[in-house]
Amino acid sequence: MRGSGILLHISSLPNPYGIGTFGREAFEFVDFLKKSGQKYWQVLPLGPTSYGDSPYQTFSAFAGNPYFIDLDLLCEKKLLEKKECAVLRTENQDTVDFSFQYQYRFRILKLAFNRFLKIGDFDDFMAFATENSEWLDDYAMFMAIKDNMPEGNWSGWRDNFKTRQPEALELFRSRHLDDVNFWKFLQYEFSKQWQALKTYANQNGIKIIGDMPIYVAYDSSDVWAKPKYWQLDSELNPAAVAGVPPDSFAVTGQLWGNPLYNYDLMESDGYQWWIKRISESLKLFDVVRIDHFRGFEAYYSVPFADKTAENGVWVKGPGMKLFTKVKEELGDVSIIAEDLGFLTKEVYDLLRDCGYPGMKILQFGFDSEADSEYSPHNYVKNSVVYTGTHDNLPIEAWIGTLSEENYQYFTDYLQIKNRNEAGFRAILECLKSVCDTAVIPMQDYLGLGEEARFNRPSFLGGNWVWRIRKTALTSKLAEKINYWVKVFRR
Repeated sequence: MRGSGILLHISSLPNPYGIGTFGREAFEFVDFLKKSGQKYWQVLPLGPTSYGDSPYQTFSAFAGNPYFIDLDLLCEKKLLEKKECAVLRTENQDTVDFSFQYQYRFRILKLAFNRFLKIGDFDDFMAFATENSEWLDDYAMFMAIKDNMPEGNWSGWRDNFKTRQPEALELFRSRHLDDVNFWKFLQYEFSKQWQALKTYANQNGIKIIGDMPIYVAYDSSDVWAKPKYWQLDSELNPAAVAGVPPDSFAVTGQLWGNPLYNYDLMESDGYQWWIKRISESLKLFDVVRIDHFRGFEAYYSVPFADKTAENGVWVKGPGMKLFTKVKEELGDVSIIAEDLGFLTKEVYDLLRDCGYPGMKILQFGFDSEADSEYSPHNYVKNSVVYTGTHDNLPIEAWIGTLSEENYQYFTDYLQIKNRNEAGFRAILECLKSVCDTAVIPMQDYLGLGEEARFNRPSFLGGNWVWRIRKTALTSKLAEKINYWVKVFRR
């Protein structure tokens, strides 16, 4: 069935307290999507961000980001007072200041937790904690220890904590029970608020497309709790790390630094960690986009000590064995495969065998010298088309980077007579394409430029901070989008 959606991360929503949340503005965005005739809302990973503030580097593959817990909703539950939240109010509504959020938001959330201990539904909380104990116990302990240890990264903790000696963990739990429960409480509130938002979206005909990073951060509860699932040495340091090789976008490659999976061991227990992870993602989202899907066919392995990704090698991944197991245990699941990057016949074969839709990026399709699978005439139905992703320039800025020859090809292809209409004509090219689904970044519908870019791969700092102004989501824009969605039967 043909459909379309808008890509806008939660953090980019308007909110008076410095970052988008699951509160009123998120519900209003669902209303905007409905008025716009959309069927999908795509977000980036919802995990708790760590160093660099990237949603692709999180403290847990299963936990949610506490920043997204709406403070006004906590006020409605009498867990906070408005005046206590005032410290987070900011005049800057255009970007997220993550260091400011880190410094002040947890203090306010601890006030809410202390009140919850007195007036909250503790039975419901305990039921949630029990239901999710398989990952939540480790995550809450991990974060509580991290809060109480000056060493930071878990690899620098004292050996009894680093190697999870039961006596040490039990003693810590008994002495810091409230600290552990605080992190469980945050996941409880995150889940309550997110599920309410998702239910509202679904009731209004909007499905949520969520993003699942293929890798996890080394400094995460996942690696700390189950180190056997990763390629670590005897000191529990990564033996090699993830990345991608050099290309025209990054001349020394991209060194992501994530630990690599021990797929041989994972296969021996039926890929249970992956089954659980995908299962939990499908509780959060209606459709799961798996990032860097090609890494399941073969992954790029870089020596741990290297400073660039130039000396990596390709290593065979689990391939269809993993996804056969997923289908056996979970049935037919709604997955989008992010099949971008260095692609080989084997990657195309894996995508075909899985049956998952891949991705088409309009910005990649206009080389005046050669044909491209990303040119609209080469699209296929079982795919999702984007003008660009969170890693690309907004379409207006991208057009400005084209060489004279490529710009001429682009304008000839789309029959553009006026530069002012070029960005929107690119959007229409996606909407009218044969692809079953078209997803357009919100920045492109707003006609924004480079200032609204969400992420620059391989650059640290200044990423993930863009936010939308509440005044931008007008009825006029919704009506315009809705008109074209109807024209192209989406």
